[in-house]
Amino acid sequence: MSGSLFYSEVAGFTPCVLCWYQRILMYPQAILLAVALWKGDRRINDYLIVLSAIGALIATYHYFLQIGVLPELPCSVTGFSVSCSQVFIMNLGYITIPMMALTVFLLLILLALINKKIRVEPKLKV
Repeated sequence: MSGSLFYSEVAGFTPCVLCWYQRILMYPQAILLAVALWKGDRRINDYLIVLSAIGALIATYHYFLQIGVLPELPCSVTGFSVSCSQVFIMNLGYITIPMMALTVFLLLILLALINKKIRVEPKLKV
């Protein structure tokens, strides 16, 4: 999350429409996680999985646009937005900003699934 803010606010990369959609799905998860931790609510896993799955789909589509697997559909770039196929960074030959977002979304899904499987059994008092 701080990475996307760094790239937009410090590095000056203008986020595209798909970047905004990914942010809309990622940023609330930090708040949801904080509230769930505070209240000890484990039901948060389902919400995290849904938000992260949608975000992962958008990030995958965005990544495929950037590396040229999918052709970019002609669309009107609204207001201040840049083209979704524009690559601002490319590390190690494949890591772009959407790939970073995809990695975070998949990691959140994995952690939520692991957390769902962990059951704390109550100890019996003898």
